[in-house]
Amino acid sequence: MILAGDIGGTNTRIAVFDDGTNLQSLAEERFPSGDYPSLDAVVQRFRQLHDLPVVSACFGVAGPVKDGRCEATNLPWIVDAARLAVELGLPHVGLVNDLEANAYGLATLGPADCLTLAPGEPGAVGNAALIAAGTGLGEAGLFWDGTALRPFACEGGHSTFSPRTDLELRLLQWLRGDFEHVSWERVLSGPGLVNVYRFLREESGGEEPAWLTEQMRTGDAAAAISRAALAGTSPLCVHALDLFVALYGAEAGNLALKLMAIGGVYVGGGIAPKIAAKLGDGTFMRAFVAKGRMAGLLQGMAVRVVMNDRTALRGAARLAAAMAAS
Repeated sequence: MILAGDIGGTNTRIAVFDDGTNLQSLAEERFPSGDYPSLDAVVQRFRQLHDLPVVSACFGVAGPVKDGRCEATNLPWIVDAARLAVELGLPHVGLVNDLEANAYGLATLGPADCLTLAPGEPGAVGNAALIAAGTGLGEAGLFWDGTALRPFACEGGHSTFSPRTDLELRLLQWLRGDFEHVSWERVLSGPGLVNVYRFLREESGGEEPAWLTEQMRTGDAAAAISRAALAGTSPLCVHALDLFVALYGAEAGNLALKLMAIGGVYVGGGIAPKIAAKLGDGTFMRAFVAKGRMAGLLQGMAVRVVMNDRTALRGAARLAAAMAAS
């Protein structure tokens, strides 16, 4: 049996699989990440609930991984593979960036796991890209080596936000009042959607209805904004989600150009499935292809929304299985 984990800023998912082939979990739990002081504590709790022997383990964590160690970007955790190996009684433990785990998980998906925004050119083969907004913004690449796609991690979500319009320029100027460095994550993430909404509220001077104020105060503010936008109950929320999705498409197009993603672009993360209807209305794709002389290149790329929220967990399981077999 193998152990796999998907560590995000909001939730940590741990599962035991019988092997890396059919990816049927024997035990699986979701833990609120903020309720635990470390990944070690989460793993200990999981083992208390499910005392199953494992021969290999791999974890995908939101943050840059160097030499088997990661300081999580949106959690006060330091994740150490050597320490986890001692905790699990294993010779070693795999530790990769969560988007790299996501990229490995793409190979396990079927047609029903994705929503196609653009079909791309038939039979296109080449590099692929993955962009995923959730608690933060993750990006990863998949290099085509001539026979297979080889995932690799990057931290492109923390590159500098680049506005395209006068409105977005004003958004950047507004964000600089709060952040020394304004990255793409500051606008493309759950907190990023809240930033976009707050900016538009101040710029327009519009009134926020009491029911929305209460929902944002007592629950997930980003979820409240997106729900109101999709339901059409708040014009300000509609505007915020419109801008958010346009920015999402623009940065996905940037990533596609940088990686020459002829093999396709995948939109993952926790937000995309929840706003799939909005992603499919054309706003995302118009911004995606709006790259001047390169528009034709981007129009030939397939773009798919990943609807399966276990993709990163399945990718970590694939890596754990490969480690067990080596």
